Amino acid sequence: MTALLEADGVHVAYGRVEAVRGVSLTLAAGQIVTVIGANGAGKTTLLAALMGLLPARGGMRYDGADLAALEVEDRVERGLCLVPEQRELFSDLTVADNLLLGGYVQRRDGARVRARLDEIFSLFPHLAERRRQVAGTLSGGERQMLALGRVLMARPRLLMLDEPSLGLAPLIVREIFRTIIALRAQGVSILLVEQNARAALECADYAYLLETGEVRLHGPAPELIRDPRLASLYLGGDVG
Repeated sequence: MTALLEADGVHVAYGRVEAVRGVSLTLAAGQIVTVIGANGAGKTTLLAALMGLLPARGGMRYDGADLAALEVEDRVERGLCLVPEQRELFSDLTVADNLLLGGYVQRRDGARVRARLDEIFSLFPHLAERRRQVAGTLSGGERQMLALGRVLMARPRLLMLDEPSLGLAPLIVREIFRTIIALRAQGVSILLVEQNARAALECADYAYLLETGEVRLHGPAPELIRDPRLASLYLGGDVG
């Protein structure tokens, strides 16, 4: 399959400390690729570099274009979008207004923005019920849905998700992962960073294990979930 996203020997440093060291990965169109690993492994740093939020060395290409030549806004306009771990909502604005801000790149086509808003409300009925509610009053799960919906307003081709299950109750986590799988069925490619290794591997096509800034293992997700090297450290026990 043709690669939609490629990272080749990427290095990211904070001063003299390298948080990401020589990471290479590939994501094909239509795939869910997950990067798993413990807190501090460099997962979030890698996403920030791909989005252009941190300087990086090494090769990074998206849809054939050199990412080093693209500003953050250009990446978004080309369909590369990030939902950050912090969610970064406008807490004083309503659900609907937060979503409309996500459609900013399509602001010249009001009818298309309104149609997309209706699509997001269909995908997240809870948000439709709370469209006039201020975002700061939402539950944790609703805030995650809103953060995801706001980015989807831009109609991304490749959606990068940073710890979407963090701090959420198990029932909400299952709903979030069902949504991720549904987005792939709609043609959205996904790069998923997750500490919940089992949930990530169960929905992904391919996986990379990151430890102390380096790729330690990678392969098809159904194979890695059975790998005994992951079981005791990341999956809560042996894999039968």
